[in-house]
Amino acid sequence: MNIKPIRTKKDYEQALERLDVIFDAKKGTNKGDELEILGMLIEKYENEKFPINFPDPVEAIKFRMEQLGYSQTDLANVVGLKSRASEILNRKRKLSLEMIRQLHDRLNIPTEVLIQAY
Repeated sequence: MNIKPIRTKKDYEQALERLDVIFDAKKGTNKGDELEILGMLIEKYENEKFPINFPDPVEAIKFRMEQLGYSQTDLANVVGLKSRASEILNRKRKLSLEMIRQLHDRLNIPTEVLIQAY
């Protein structure tokens, strides 16, 4: 096992190639340990070089509603009123702290997404 930090694109490509070779390694073996450590190094490099931004809060709500098969009426049951749900979806009303809590608890949308400015 020869593991080193991933600093360059070439290092990254080599790490991916090695990961492909040892991908099915059993946990608790030398190759399994190498796989785990290599995965962490690749993840760190990707997070630094290819960051993924959070989605817009309203788009996240719409996406989650679609996933759950929710209608605007279902959203109203979460945020309080049908008119309030409409205003949120049309960006005419900002999310309150209580709405953020309810959306997080009932729709399982991360609070980090919901608290963003939009």
